Amino acid sequence: MSASEPREVEHEITVSAPAGDVYRLIADVTNWPRVFPPTIYVDHLERSGDEELIRIWATANGEAKNWTSRRVLDPGNLRITFRQQVSTPPVATMGGTWIVEPAGEHTARVRLLHDYTAVDDDPAGLAWIEEAVDRNSRTELAALKTNVELATASEELTFSFEDTVAIDGSAKDAYDFVNEAGRWAERLPHVATVRLTEDTPGLQTLEMDTRAKDGSTHTTRSYRVCLEGRKIAYKQTTLPALMSLHTGYWTFRDTDTGATASSQHTVVLRPENIERILGPEAGVAEAREYVRTALSTNSRATLGHARDYAEARR
Repeated sequence: MSASEPREVEHEITVSAPAGDVYRLIADVTNWPRVFPPTIYVDHLERSGDEELIRIWATANGEAKNWTSRRVLDPGNLRITFRQQVSTPPVATMGGTWIVEPAGEHTARVRLLHDYTAVDDDPAGLAWIEEAVDRNSRTELAALKTNVELATASEELTFSFEDTVAIDGSAKDAYDFVNEAGRWAERLPHVATVRLTEDTPGLQTLEMDTRAKDGSTHTTRSYRVCLEGRKIAYKQTTLPALMSLHTGYWTFRDTDTGATASSQHTVVLRPENIERILGPEAGVAEAREYVRTALSTNSRATLGHARDYAEARR
């Protein structure tokens, strides 16, 4: 192989689910942050027929990266091809194909193909990409298998909710308050300490210690994608014991009478920890209520302070 030829790798896994169900889960990128651990957020830039242009934010070897990818969906053959339009160094080019093959009435074989090159064919860059592709592919396929096979059980464990406040001020000012999370320890009573880094504009790593009602504190870590004054999407990577997943987004919108700001959460519970945390009488319903109350209390407090901040700047 010459240095300029793309390297090609393939990963595969067998899933105990019908091939059509597996394909639909891969095809719907809006669920990727829930399904694939490395994915932080996916935004549609263009859609036309079976083609779409998406922007993906994800972690690779512990680093947050983002890229733009064009996908062609082929539901008839259960294939999806993808090609990065704008890659992030050390990646020069990256593309591949998802192939879902029926292996029985309730079984599917999923193949994930990649081809890639590194900037300047740098050996260190190639090694980094090889490790990232291998790790992310194995992680994505394992997560895909888990999520498809446990779809029925996870319906009860997965829930979403949203809180909204009206603001007599501008959406931009409310956005600024949430975007400037590095100042939350001085602005929000429930935040004890905060550590915010933003090495790439619009892509933040947020770690903070939050106070609970009983005075205890717990540490959370999240990646945040900040989108031009209108939306901040996040994925929590350090989770409390009752949750196996927590994603969400803040949205800000000007209205005829001022603005609105909303906080949305999607949670997957960890059932094996419910009894230990909430006691032997507690079940999934109690855990849902407990988690929703805790998250909503903090979100509504933040929204309230964001409203006050925006209204003070009218």
